[in-house]
Amino acid sequence: QVQLVESGGGLVQAGGSLRLSCAASGRSFSSAAMGWFRQAPGKEREFVARIGWSGERTRLADSVKGRFGISRDNAKNTVYLQMNSLQPEDTAVYYCAADTVYTGTYYVRLPNDYSYWGQGTQVTVSS
Repeated sequence: QVQLVESGGGLVQAGGSLRLSCAASGRSFSSAAMGWFRQAPGKEREFVARIGWSGERTRLADSVKGRFGISRDNAKNTVYLQMNSLQPEDTAVYYCAADTVYTGTYYVRLPNDYSYWGQGTQVTVSS
């Protein structure tokens, strides 16, 4: 079992930055790959970033490459999403998720492949 709690969302002006955190409980965290997804109103949940169990490898969606970064601290059971140069199109609810089945980053994996989800945190970017 893994429980996930996101924090760090809020309202920011275009060009600004936010760092999201996802605190995990449960012994499976350090062996799980972690992902960040987002969902804007009326849209499907989309992949943002993924990090392997060790933190050595990451994957980013093309739409956020060069602006976002994902990292993790297994000692703190926390995964982070650093978001820079935010744009209004980044406005969404951001979710972290744990993949306890496939722990690499070669495959991004679909939302249904992730075993555990947080409740989400709202990010709003004003123009």
